[in-house]
Amino acid sequence: MKMRNEQAIGIFIVAAGIIILLGKLGVFGFIGRHFWPLLLLLPGIALHALYYARVTPTWSLVPAGILTVYGILFGITNTWGGGLMSSLWPAFLLGIAAGLLEYGLAERYKPEFVLPAAWGIGALSIVLFGFTLLHTGIIYVLAILLILGGVWLLLGRGRGRKGW
Repeated sequence: MKMRNEQAIGIFIVAAGIIILLGKLGVFGFIGRHFWPLLLLLPGIALHALYYARVTPTWSLVPAGILTVYGILFGITNTWGGGLMSSLWPAFLLGIAAGLLEYGLAERYKPEFVLPAAWGIGALSIVLFGFTLLHTGIIYVLAILLILGGVWLLLGRGRGRKGW
């Protein structure tokens, strides 16, 4: 019995030393800084899996969709910089819309307000994404497309036809 206790204490001391060494080397800080969005993404995916395994009720798809979209959003901003949040903030609404849409489509009794709310919030999110993109370089692409479309209408389209 005494030998087992000494082995258990020895394993505990070695594990504590390894944890302290990894902490001092910055391993846990690195993991925390780079992989924290997984704290949102993994529960979202787990809730999806639990629903499809018939363990949780249909309403669990609402937080599952929200957590999954938010985990992806924070993963993107964590990887390519927090400055992207100034353009990607409508994804917060998109997460709510995704969760409500999943719930509305999966629920057998089809609550009357859920699907219209999901489509409305999703449409609002896409419109807001469009507005945020207009404040970036996409406005130049839009201007060039308009110019090219006008030139195409003026020069090439109406040659062989009369009227529209």
